[in-house]
Amino acid sequence: MPSRKRILHIAPINTSNVPGSFVQAERRLGFDSRLVTLFRDPRHYFQDICLDLPFIDFAPTRWIKKMVSSPQRLTVDNILRIPKEIPRVWKPHSRQERLLVNLRDRWWRPRIEKAIQKYDLDRFDIIQLDGGLGLYRNSSFVLDMHRAGKTILCCYTGSDLRTRGVIPAIDSVSQANFSVEFDHLYLHPRIEHVFFPFDATLFEIKRSSHCKEDPVIIGHAPTNWFAKGSHMIVPVVNQLEKEYNLKFSLIENLPHKEALRRKAECDIFIDQIGDLGYGINSLESLAMGIVTCSCLAPGFADQYPDHPFVEINEHNLRDQLLGLIEDTHKRNDLGEYGASWVRRVHDAENSVKKIHAKIGLDGPE
Repeated sequence: MPSRKRILHIAPINTSNVPGSFVQAERRLGFDSRLVTLFRDPRHYFQDICLDLPFIDFAPTRWIKKMVSSPQRLTVDNILRIPKEIPRVWKPHSRQERLLVNLRDRWWRPRIEKAIQKYDLDRFDIIQLDGGLGLYRNSSFVLDMHRAGKTILCCYTGSDLRTRGVIPAIDSVSQANFSVEFDHLYLHPRIEHVFFPFDATLFEIKRSSHCKEDPVIIGHAPTNWFAKGSHMIVPVVNQLEKEYNLKFSLIENLPHKEALRRKAECDIFIDQIGDLGYGINSLESLAMGIVTCSCLAPGFADQYPDHPFVEINEHNLRDQLLGLIEDTHKRNDLGEYGASWVRRVHDAENSVKKIHAKIGLDGPE
């Protein structure tokens, strides 16, 4: 009788809990699934095997990167920039960067090799790189696994394809590529979109009992004003606040638990304006049954016309908000539909099954 398929996820960090959600969903489906991260996420997401490698999330390291790396790789914004070379390929920006990356790999090697032996990391059947990186920047572990007949997958989770690009050696052996970011479809010729894995059942759906005398609460929670288009959103809502019975709740620089409490008070939530589409902020507000306004990545609405978002841009934001401020029933209907949609579409097991189907993996056996 064949043994259970073993799946190893490797990620620099448990980015927005995407790698962790994949692992937990695979375990529920009966797979032996593990997650190795290079360092810990400060937001205390799911943790499995963490190598706690030095010189990653470290102030001097960030300063050195600014000195030796390409400025383009350090810039995060809300604009879809399609490079001349698709996919964008990572290579050292300078001799200094090449030297430092090689030194880092050598410095890390004893700790990584010890973990490989301790956790039998070379005994897994499928290696999924959540972020497109292996244990080393020189890709040696991934290439060894490929030569040993293991299946190599990549799932891109954030700005990796936008700013860093693929690691050539890894891209050449990856059997399939996926991304939870829809705009990545424009940045790699061999990639498929899967929905961001998100457990919406952890959120209580808001039941609106709004009275005409109560102000309509509009929320916005930027982590980076420029990346979220907040410089366009905030002036519009501030002006509406002067004209209508509403309250603007700007949710920033708060612990996640307090941010969620503030978000749950909202009647309308605005995620972002730009080219890159909605993020986890939207998923949280949708899961709470709050009508959610956001930009969408080009082509998303065509591929997924049943989406629940009120689409916004810098030109229509005021009019879209007015339609919601003045129509309680519309807010409630869209909020109810959004809660149902996010529970159905962003279910982690559905995303995992789509990835597995691509490599012909039907079950754990």
